[in-house]
Amino acid sequence: MTKELIGQIAPNFTLESSTGESVSLADYDDKWKVLFFYAKDGSPTCKRGCLNFKEQYNLFQSLTPPVEIIGISEDSTEDHRRFKEELELPFPLLSDPEREVAKAYSVPMFLGKFPGKSSFLVGPDRTIHYCYDWLFRPRRHVAKILNTLSKLSGR
Repeated sequence: MTKELIGQIAPNFTLESSTGESVSLADYDDKWKVLFFYAKDGSPTCKRGCLNFKEQYNLFQSLTPPVEIIGISEDSTEDHRRFKEELELPFPLLSDPEREVAKAYSVPMFLGKFPGKSSFLVGPDRTIHYCYDWLFRPRRHVAKILNTLSKLSGR
């Protein structure tokens, strides 16, 4: 279960982005960041989850220091590129085709074939401060993360 990771150091990773660049968690050291794992580009729940982050992106970026948003799924970099362009997403989407990073973060797999949807609030020191599984509540998870971030950082 993802909640067991609270207080632990977030596992580092390097994945390919929708632009073909390699992106590591270490690239965001010394910053607050939200990692959100989602199931599939274009699925209704995942689309809503991504759009919620897009709608609040300027708020995340206006915080001092800015909070980075990073989306991760099994989809290919080409699928991510199309999805990112279609929704005009301002944050990176990373490809985790073998679910290696999802497994490192204990993101569940349901019925052996449906990836879970989980978000992690990670501090500047890479400590995981908050986890939220948003399988059926894509509208609620961004508000919960902002609320937790406010409590943790006094913002």
